[in-house]
Amino acid sequence: MPLPAQAGTSRIAGIDLNKPRIRAALAAALALAPAPGGFTAAQHAARVCQLTGQDGYTTRQAAYDLRKLRGKQLIDKPSQARRYHVPADSARVIAALLALRDHVIAPILAGVRNPAWGGKPKTWTAVDRDYENLRIGMQTLFQHVGIDTLTAAA
Repeated sequence: MPLPAQAGTSRIAGIDLNKPRIRAALAAALALAPAPGGFTAAQHAARVCQLTGQDGYTTRQAAYDLRKLRGKQLIDKPSQARRYHVPADSARVIAALLALRDHVIAPILAGVRNPAWGGKPKTWTAVDRDYENLRIGMQTLFQHVGIDTLTAAA
């Protein structure tokens, strides 16, 4: 997702799920997906403002974010129309990305940092050992993927 995409002859920036703005743009696109006639960039911007509670997200930023989503084939824009559509498969992908980020990865990130305790506890069960192995493995995985564990876990 973070790699650049190609749309026609132009190069489009990638999607970084660590950025709150792109997560809000994905959530807004998912919320507007059931619209039968599709949605416009202005409607998308309004939904992002509604979801985040901030008024600083403009239609121009929405159009840029929607272009990035189009580059990743997460939304469609038929020919010269000014309306965007979220296909059913893409809606599932967006929902999975948001759910994984918010409900799976974020809690794991909270436990990835090295614990503050001085050593291992006296009663070290098999579950404790498994969790420690998972925590260390996730640290390595997050470093390879490029997820910053210090800022997300704080």
